[in-house]
Amino acid sequence: MNYCEIKSEERIEYNQLIDDFVLGCKTEQKIGMEYERIPISQYDNSQVPYEGEFGICELLREFAKVDNWDYILDDNNIIGLKKLHDTITLEPGCQFELSLEPEKYIVDLKEKIESIDKALEPILEEFEIELLNVGVSPNTTYKNIKLIPKRRYHIMANYLWGILSDVMMRETAGIQIGIDYKSEEDAMRKFRLANMMMPFMTAMYANSSIRGGVDTGYKSFRALAWLNTDNERCGFATKFKKNMTFKDYIDFLLDTPMIFINRNNIPINLNGRLTFRQFMKKGFEGFYPTLEDWKLHSNLYFPEVRLRNYIEIRNHDCVGGGLEYSIPAMYKGIMYSKNAMEEAETILNKFSEQEIKELRYNVAKNAIHSKIKKVPILDICKELSNIAFDSLKNNCENEEQYLEPLIEMLKKGKCAGELS
Repeated sequence: MNYCEIKSEERIEYNQLIDDFVLGCKTEQKIGMEYERIPISQYDNSQVPYEGEFGICELLREFAKVDNWDYILDDNNIIGLKKLHDTITLEPGCQFELSLEPEKYIVDLKEKIESIDKALEPILEEFEIELLNVGVSPNTTYKNIKLIPKRRYHIMANYLWGILSDVMMRETAGIQIGIDYKSEEDAMRKFRLANMMMPFMTAMYANSSIRGGVDTGYKSFRALAWLNTDNERCGFATKFKKNMTFKDYIDFLLDTPMIFINRNNIPINLNGRLTFRQFMKKGFEGFYPTLEDWKLHSNLYFPEVRLRNYIEIRNHDCVGGGLEYSIPAMYKGIMYSKNAMEEAETILNKFSEQEIKELRYNVAKNAIHSKIKKVPILDICKELSNIAFDSLKNNCENEEQYLEPLIEMLKKGKCAGELS
């Protein structure tokens, strides 16, 4: 088939966009986790590059041999590894990301991370590399960080127009959580609540004040970078109205400019010249939309909370020291309990959409020392963490233990980056 051709039965219709989310409804509710870290050279504390004898590409090659992982390739370049349902992938600046198969229990995520880290340890020592649990590269700025040879990242770098988009792509690292939904109503309720929780969670886990070797004056420079990446595809998706539907989210995606599509593994650059809605109506230079085009477009849309066949929550700086497991514990405790959701909604419904949006800017700078409607958000963070703690304790699975480092931190009136 010529790469300009498309079979008529492959062309996507609007109902298929909704069906793609409906297929995500699940009876069993699990937790997923994506865990990014910054690779730092122990020799000079710089961010480790992709190329070179002791670069990240060679580290992946070596690890694949000793621990039996398969390569993930892009145009014959190693851009990650996979083993069953777990992957190790590279973000644009070589940030090291573990993406784990969702699990019912947090202990299983913890054991998987610890197992992979233990297998990695001797190779990291050999390469003199440390994986840092921070939200932004502390010493190396984007001007000295080359993009890895993944075609998608180079297209994105040329397209994203925010003044800190290069910082976001090359310097930052975060922890993302995936939560399941049982129905459309359940999905959109959780989606709304996760968006309302977002700035409070960003504040608690703020851990990226040091960049380029200096204090930036921001508790989360990573959060600031996302605020200045691309307003058309970052931030919030949909309004905070109740009774939202899959259609509400889809309509936001449909009206977002497209970056590129793939045909026979060849990128076709659209460079924002049309939205997906326009693409569905009239095509583009002989191309017409497929389900794969929609999935790619959805993955190139970067709201703080993203709807897929699960709900992806993306706004936390990378943290360590046990705090990393408090993040899935917060969402499991609140999102998988009817009573806990109602308690959290009662607290957060006091604030308007505009107040929540404005808080995003405040927490990037001040983290838990911010206020909303003259109320210290530290108090609200404590309430939310206590709701999650009590909910998990009621489950009698001992998962409330993962929230103890967070609760102790909040008692001290600190965010993650202020602990050291």
